[in-house]
Amino acid sequence: MVVAVHQLAAAKDVAAIPALITVLGYNNPGAAVAAVDGLVTLGQDAVPALLEQIDGYNYGARAWAIRAVALIGDPRALPVLLETAKGDFALSVRRAAVRGLGTIDWAKLPADKAALSQQAVLGVLIGAAQDPEWVVRYAAMASLEGLAKALAEPETQKPPILACLQQSFHHDETPAVQARACRALETLGELADATN
Repeated sequence: MVVAVHQLAAAKDVAAIPALITVLGYNNPGAAVAAVDGLVTLGQDAVPALLEQIDGYNYGARAWAIRAVALIGDPRALPVLLETAKGDFALSVRRAAVRGLGTIDWAKLPADKAALSQQAVLGVLIGAAQDPEWVVRYAAMASLEGLAKALAEPETQKPPILACLQQSFHHDETPAVQARACRALETLGELADATN
């Protein structure tokens, strides 16, 4: 099956989108990875079908679909990513959505709409930084870094990002999350402030 999905993905044909999405629901991680790769290669053409067919019952399929839309970075996925990041019961799905919020291609939105959407994303990411699962908090650190680099209104939105990163760097109970917050602060040129 994995070979067949790789071949289907390699065709780079939009007609393969429904079949690739169907594969996300199989209990076959190798085939799912190949399907995600194929969907990501097809880019924004795959987004409408992915958003329509996100499986509300199969959390594995939902996690793979969220991962695909996250890697594509299309802003049309924002409502689904925001809702999923706020409270999906499956940590793998929440983690994928939180990570996806840091990979949005903001250039595809008008500046005023980007600023409003970024404010909504910021609120969800600050909440995700307190998630009980460390992998979700780790994803939040990466996404806060990505968001900080793309801000439409940095003067108002960057300070809460930096405060959240510094809080996690100093106080998160998981060393991996602390390290990811440290890396984000370093990348953003704020590490000296964080270590004081």
